[in-house]
Amino acid sequence: MIFFRNKNDGAPNPRIINPPARKASGDFSFSIFSFLFMMVIASLGAALGGIAFGALSPALLIRGYAALVFVAVLYAAFPSWNAFIYALMLDLAILFSATGLKGEWALLSYELEPSQLPFIAGVALAAVIGPCVQVVAQWDKALILRLGRFHKVKGPGMFLLAPLVDRCAAVVDTRIRVTDFSAERILTRDTVPIHVDALAFWMIWDTQKAILEVEDFLEAVTLSAQTALRDSVGKYSLSTLLSERETLYREIQSILDAKTNPWGITILSVEFVDIQLPKDLEDVMSRQAQAEREKKARLFLAEAELEVAGKFVEASELYKGNPEALNLRGMNMVYDAIKARGSMVLLPSNALQSMNIGSVLGTASMAKATGGQEAAPAHEEA
Repeated sequence: MIFFRNKNDGAPNPRIINPPARKASGDFSFSIFSFLFMMVIASLGAALGGIAFGALSPALLIRGYAALVFVAVLYAAFPSWNAFIYALMLDLAILFSATGLKGEWALLSYELEPSQLPFIAGVALAAVIGPCVQVVAQWDKALILRLGRFHKVKGPGMFLLAPLVDRCAAVVDTRIRVTDFSAERILTRDTVPIHVDALAFWMIWDTQKAILEVEDFLEAVTLSAQTALRDSVGKYSLSTLLSERETLYREIQSILDAKTNPWGITILSVEFVDIQLPKDLEDVMSRQAQAEREKKARLFLAEAELEVAGKFVEASELYKGNPEALNLRGMNMVYDAIKARGSMVLLPSNALQSMNIGSVLGTASMAKATGGQEAAPAHEEA
């Protein structure tokens, strides 16, 4: 909850992507706690009058509580000490009315009696003290001005304002905040125009400085972050910017922190949400990345071929001078091929001669064709 005046109240800053809602300035904030406090004071006056002088008139009670309701509505609509004066006058006008030519004061057409004085005093006191009761949340700090000068920072919890002389200038949220901002057309070191959306995480550690040293700390932090972002991005090339973001984050944070510390504000971190490149540059970078991936794939394939070739060389050294082992290996390969792909296998003729498996394959095929019966003699008598 922030109360501050700005020359552009109601007009969001286009540099801030999601600007927070602004609240009107006032001397105090009137809440349900203030209203209940007013009712308690008036009820104490009524109880005191009833104990001392007897029961009060129901019409008087209705008129008194109705006056407090009207006053509370006025405080809620116009939370300023000007409204406080008007509310007090309205309160008294509702309670009192001048009757008769002699100027005798009466209440609800009845002569004013001593028994009515405690309740009337309680209603008037409630109208005075009601707006002075302030309650702020655990994470809020309230800055109080007394006759225009800084008095103190109060909160959290309940505290009282001195009527007409104290003003609650601002109620500041001291939790960690996040501000998303945009910086358009930043030129990198290699003159590439980019659009950057970023986040800044920050918090207020000194409410007095944040309110008194800068007019609008939210806009000041945002504009400072944009300036630091432009200066930092301009020092790096696009490739460095995309690969070394953490360095840029730390640099922007240090620049911002040095600027905002005198305002009682600490920048915790800065992060990029999105970096938008020109469309033609995106196509070029996409093709470059694809070419790099193809290059890496071919290098991996070449390395695999080189490794396989080395293994073949090692295997040839083992088979050298041992033809029986080489024949057994070849027969095993042929068997695996027949088993996996069928009965037709294409082999070089020299492989058949070296392994001497031509007759073996022919015999196996004939046996399969005749169903396992004995083959006919190779030469019949004439």
